[in-house]
Formats: sequence, C-alpha cells, structure tokens
Amino acid sequence: MTEATATCRREIELEIPADEVSKSMEKVARDIARVARVPGFRPGKAPVTLIRRRFADDIKSEVLQSLIPERIEKALEEQKLVPVTRPQVDHVDFPEAGPVKFRAVFEVFPEFELGEYKGLEVEVDAVEVSDDDVAKTIEELRSRAATFVPVEGRALADGDFAVLKIIGVPAGGGEPIQAENVLCHIGAEETMEAFNTNLRGAQPGDKKQFEATYPADYPDPKLGGKSFHYTVDVIGVKEKKLPELNDEFAKDVEAASLEDLRAKIRQNLEAERDHRQREQAEQKLIEALIAKHDFPVPEALVEHQQDARLERVVRSLAGQGVDPRAVNVDWVSLRQRQRERAVGDVKAEMLLDKVATAENIEVSEEEFEQQIAHLAEHSGETAQAFRARLTKQGSLDRMKSKLRSDKTLEWLHRNARIQTAAAKDTKS
Repeated sequence: MTEATATCRREIELEIPADEVSKSMEKVARDIARVARVPGFRPGKAPVTLIRRRFADDIKSEVLQSLIPERIEKALEEQKLVPVTRPQVDHVDFPEAGPVKFRAVFEVFPEFELGEYKGLEVEVDAVEVSDDDVAKTIEELRSRAATFVPVEGRALADGDFAVLKIIGVPAGGGEPIQAENVLCHIGAEETMEAFNTNLRGAQPGDKKQFEATYPADYPDPKLGGKSFHYTVDVIGVKEKKLPELNDEFAKDVEAASLEDLRAKIRQNLEAERDHRQREQAEQKLIEALIAKHDFPVPEALVEHQQDARLERVVRSLAGQGVDPRAVNVDWVSLRQRQRERAVGDVKAEMLLDKVATAENIEVSEEEFEQQIAHLAEHSGETAQAFRARLTKQGSLDRMKSKLRSDKTLEWLHRNARIQTAAAKDTKS
C-alpha cells in the first residue's frame, strides 16, 4: 500500500448485545423514576412503564452515553488499536428490541519500519566571513552610535535627516497617523519616494502636502497597500555624525582596542555562520529522513500543526502591534497553504521518535531540570513557578518530548556527512 492510498483512518462496526441494552435501560428508568416529577403521582411513585414512555429519549441517551464508551474501549483493547483522538460515533441503530449497532471512526498512528537514518549526507551553503563583513558590522556599530547635529541656513538635501511633524489621513477614512519630531532620511532607499520627492529642497518652516501609497509588502502591516494624504511641517534639518573609528570608539563598545573589536566581531560573525549552517543542516537532515520513508499521517495531527502554524503568524502580528482581525488576509487560504509543511512537521516528529527509540536516546531528569531552569530564567520566573505553570497547562510532557527530539536531531547531525556547497569538505 503506497502513501497515496494508505490512511490512518479506521472504522469499526460494533454492537451492544440486547440483554446489556435491556438491563441498562431498566436501571436508567429506575434511576429516573426515583427523582422524576410526573403529574398525578408523588415523587418517586410513578410506574416504571410510564417513565419509559414519558422519558424514552432521555433513557436512550443515557444508555448510549453509558454503554458506547465501554464497548469502544473493549474493542480497541481486543484489536490492540490506540486512537490518536477520541473516536467519533455515527450510524447508531437503536431498535425497540435487539442489539444497539453503531460505527466508531478514528485515526491511529501509522506503523512503519525505520529505514536508512545513519550517515545521511546533506549539503549546506558555504559562507565565508570576509574583512568586508567585519568592516560592514563596524559601520553598523558606528551608525548606531551616531549623533544627529542640527544644520542651519540651508535646504534639505540627500543624506540629510528632516525633523518633521506629520499628519497622515488614510484614503477612504480611518484612523489618521500623527507624529512629532519624526526623523526622515532624505534620499534613502528605505524612505518612501513621495517623501524624498516632496521634501528634497525644503526649508525649515515649510509645509508640504502630498499623497503616498505604500506597497502591499511594506514591512509595517498597518501601512501596507494603503494610501495616505500627508500634511508635513518641516521643523529642522539634521546631519548624522559618525564617531571616529579609533581605539576610543572600540572602548565605548566594550573592546580593548580597534584590533580587539575587529577580532571579536569576526568571532561573532563566524559563530553566527556556524549556527546558520547547523540549522540548515538539521533542516536538510529532516528532509532527507522524510524522503527515505513513505507512510501516511493522521489527519488530526496535521490539522493541529496547521493551527499551530497559523497561531504563530497571529502572535507575530500581535507582537508588531497589529490587530490580526484588522489585517486583510484570507485566513482560510493561508491555513490551507500550511498543509504541506504541517504534514512534514508530523512526519518529522514521528521519525525522530523512531530514531530515538532505536538509539535509546532519552532525556534524563537532570537534563530536564536544566532546561526548565534555562527557560524559567528567560521568562523571568523561578524554576518552581515555571514548572507549576507548565504543569497547569499540561505542557510538561510536550516539553520533554521536544527535548528528546532535539537530542535526536543532534545525534543525527553528529552521525551525518555534512558538506559545504563550495569546498565539499566532509565533516562527521
């Protein structure tokens, strides 16, 4: 059976013997009779036969709720099936006499043999850290340490920073943008062309009015794809003054000297490169592992991963101060586009679990406690409070499972053959 036709869905036809149904109905009817209020009878004195007629639907519902879960659990145990989620019940046949028949529909984890996983060969991008990269980083540090010096007696030119008071009214109505003492870098690539064109040559005290339309992929989602009518007052002109590139500057950014600063920057850039290459290698190892194994995955787990991916998008927008409800996004389509990656997520998790089992990779209690302490420190909580919160959320097992998967991925990386795209240098 290929993955195209294989499925994790299971359907089992079950029935509850007539005598079990009859006994359960009698018990439920008696229980209802003890508390039911029936006109013409004192509480608890109405005949059971009347109770059966008057509360027929309630009795059937109680019987099904009582007997169906027991029957499903027994069948699953007999057939050695472990459902991924709670079985769904349909096609219920509850006749006046005879057995109750129904169908239980659920998904199970796939059964598959672990194939090749040791010595996987993947290729990562070759990234060299050059003197230009170091120099560029130093210039970024100088830029962040720069001061803005007022300029008198001339108009705005490319490279200047205009000090502005801005009012922007969105086309079609809506909340206006208002800001004072805004610095606008004239002629810069990141500056909207409407601002460059209308402010170049302006003098302090000038007032400018113009339209600006933001591209759909503009970094700020609140502005992307929208048009604004701007009224802009030019308050002043400033130049950006960079600090001198010398040992004094190096000391200001916590280096002993300029040469020491360059060495530290190179070391950091190389560490960043190694981290990126490792992440790329691990992602490609997962892809290689998936490519060597053909098996179906439970739809319920894929759905869960699609939801998780969508939640990350929503949290990202919220983190930028954007209300996800106000963004013009087809959420249904966006969720569906996550499907292929969600399937990969589920397969990766199952494969890593298989490899961990095969290689006896486990998370010790000491490792788990260290991880809790590490995450607690980053969240500003004590380890005890952090553990209590995870326990309340039911997240401890998921966290331990994630830690086990991470250890397994590290094991795969250590036992893989990693090559760089250019040099083809093999590492184990």
